[in-house]
Amino acid sequence: MTTIEKTAQSTMHVLNETHNPSLKSWVISANNSSCDFPIQNLPFAIFKQKGSEEAFRGGVAIGDQIIDLAALANKKHFKGKVQEALVACAKDQLNDFMAMGKLAWSELRSALSKALTEGAAEQAVIADCLISQNNAVYALPCNIGDYTDFYTSINHATSVGKKFRPDNPLLPNYKWIPIGYHGRSSSIDVSGQTFKRPKGQTKAPTAEVPSFGPCKRLDYELEIGIFIGSGNVLGEPVSINNAEDHVFGICLFNDWSARDIQGWEYQPLGPFLSKSFASTISPWIVTTEALAPYRKKWTRDQADPQPMPYLESELNRDVGSFDIQLQVLLETEKMRAQSQAAVQLSQSNFQDSYWTVAQMVAHHTVNGCNLKPGDMFGSGTQSGPNPEEAGSLLELSNAGSEPISLPNGETRTFLEDGDNVIMKGWCQKEGAARIGFGEVSATILPAE
Repeated sequence: MTTIEKTAQSTMHVLNETHNPSLKSWVISANNSSCDFPIQNLPFAIFKQKGSEEAFRGGVAIGDQIIDLAALANKKHFKGKVQEALVACAKDQLNDFMAMGKLAWSELRSALSKALTEGAAEQAVIADCLISQNNAVYALPCNIGDYTDFYTSINHATSVGKKFRPDNPLLPNYKWIPIGYHGRSSSIDVSGQTFKRPKGQTKAPTAEVPSFGPCKRLDYELEIGIFIGSGNVLGEPVSINNAEDHVFGICLFNDWSARDIQGWEYQPLGPFLSKSFASTISPWIVTTEALAPYRKKWTRDQADPQPMPYLESELNRDVGSFDIQLQVLLETEKMRAQSQAAVQLSQSNFQDSYWTVAQMVAHHTVNGCNLKPGDMFGSGTQSGPNPEEAGSLLELSNAGSEPISLPNGETRTFLEDGDNVIMKGWCQKEGAARIGFGEVSATILPAE
């Protein structure tokens, strides 16, 4: 491994001054213990001010504010690699910044951390570039050239498998390879999205022929979105030890699913129209460096097949897993009309994933597939081992046979028009600053 590779790796896994839980910012709102965006986080997004004709550009969240990175770049206060990174972030997509690699991401994050710390000499410079998050609208953070959806939760795979194959819920390949399929990037949108209930072919179990019409079993999927930063050359696989050098960061991801359309179309080639009508991501990307305090050991049950050499490493075993709490809430149209708060449907944790981010990257490229800056992976639905930790209504309602009762008297088996699904994520433990991902929400409109 080269010196550059070792240095880049250290930005992912090793704690440094930017993670110090005692750091405080002169941006007062960032010091609130329940804040998603303290100085230890500093996630990236693309934004502009509401109602303006401004260009979209890069921003970093701090407390309830956004650092306008285009405005900061124009000040030319920083030099060298940091200024180059700011110029890249001033564009309407983050692809060029993502392509700069781990060292550039880390240097900019470090410079911003120092400039935002209480007593920093740069306070006046940065303060002049702050915009309230309440006054911002967001766009996709980058051009998502390609999107691959994985299936990494063994709890979800087993639960769903039992509903369709009670005697053989997990297919033979599941414990050997990270399963995935190539998805549709054109219908991915940012939080706040509204979309029409999809229509398509479905076939009831008792029907002789399929029918066409609006989806009747619309569902959400609680997932993590993983953004690729620097890519790899076609034909050159990425080793598992270097895999996360290519990962820019993580967001929240709702991969909507039309279960009845999916049930009719998925054999023999897998999901198609049941997945391509809408997918929604949170606007903020939390960098892998910011997540360093929340790395966990990754383990594999000794009774299961152990990973093949290209999917196995000491580094992956030591720090390959992420401790990220994930929550799903539902706000129905009736609840909204009566100003009632959204209710929690489930909560799970990304650390229960059967496969790691590094394993996803290594497997995706082992055949020589080339990843590019801005490419996105979906983790697959993240369900925990307990029923209340299920990441979809398909599981929570037992495929629609057990309606879920809501506090206002409504019930759900699958989603109805007007439903707004909200997902949140955060990391929290003693000895580290709590950091969050914000939220991703989207609302279902009636079919045409």
